Amino acid sequence: MNTRLVNARVVHEHAVAQGDLAISHQVFADTRGAPGTAMSEIDCEGDFLIPGLIDIHTDHVEHHVHPRPGVTWPSMLSAALAHDWQLIGSGITTVLDALSLGDYDSGGERTRMLDAIIRALTAGRSAGLFKADHYFHFRCELSDPGLLALVERHIDNGSLRLASLMDHTPGQRQWHDLALFREFRRKKNARMWTDDEFALYLAERLEHQRRHVPPSRARIGELCGLRNVPLASHDDTTATDVEESRDNGITISEFPTTVTAARHARACGMKIVMGAPNVVLGRSHSGNISAIELAEEGLLDVLTSDYVPGSLLQAAFTLAARGFDLAQTIAMISANPADLIGFTDRGRIAPGLRADLLRVRLFEGVPVIRNVWVAGRQCF
Repeated sequence: MNTRLVNARVVHEHAVAQGDLAISHQVFADTRGAPGTAMSEIDCEGDFLIPGLIDIHTDHVEHHVHPRPGVTWPSMLSAALAHDWQLIGSGITTVLDALSLGDYDSGGERTRMLDAIIRALTAGRSAGLFKADHYFHFRCELSDPGLLALVERHIDNGSLRLASLMDHTPGQRQWHDLALFREFRRKKNARMWTDDEFALYLAERLEHQRRHVPPSRARIGELCGLRNVPLASHDDTTATDVEESRDNGITISEFPTTVTAARHARACGMKIVMGAPNVVLGRSHSGNISAIELAEEGLLDVLTSDYVPGSLLQAAFTLAARGFDLAQTIAMISANPADLIGFTDRGRIAPGLRADLLRVRLFEGVPVIRNVWVAGRQCF
């Protein structure tokens, strides 16, 4: 299908320009079209045309696998299909499904579903069932005794594009505030501890950290390095955390919890990734640094939807409403993540690149997606 879109505000990587856009044979093309080529025409009525969003970290598929506590959906493929439609409805045309390798207070649910959801996502992608382009981001829980067996089983999956190293041991990083940790687990997992019980729990977790985190960190770094899979840190809090990540060859600082960690990550040459829900909410849900504050310091490169697919586009317009350049904020959810992961064929509106595209209109300050194209094919 050859299509010309006219009367639009086209969001390029560095500027927004009034103009027209053309799609031909799955890629962006010259608006004049090839001689003798028939093109349909769409009047965009002044709407924005934005590159399809690239989300490098969403664990939202888990919400479809476990729609309520204690409920596991019987078909992983149907859960994956529902997840895919939610992504497309949120403007996400390329996604790294962030799957947890190793458990942390999930009672083994994540490990039990891991093989099945990887099979479903791989089968759906191979059969062309999905609208979005799906890849994998493996989130490696370093303190889990069974982690390395999981990593070694799945490390050669051809859709793996990113791995992140996580250590959720309470008392440091994301959970440096033990009171917040206890309250979060009470709300999420109905975990109620007496002080003595919590002390025993904490001692066990610290022992797991001591025994498993260093060898897991080293082995995963080795496996990913051999396969040119980029590594991200997770929840670095101190300069020491950042330096440990740098020494492991990590180039991506994902969700730093303090401005100190973010500044040090930038000094170490790392790119900084934050969650879009943090921007929309105006704060971190776990009491850490505000993504808006990091953006104001020039310490924000990429936004990711984390646990709310619809937050990605909304966060870019939220930042723009606060005075940031719209082309810059859209780049945080398109061109910048493309560069980070090595997607050279997408993430920008330019002739010859894959025509992943959104048509967006603002309604009362909220971005409303009117159309979506994936590789030149209109699917919404």
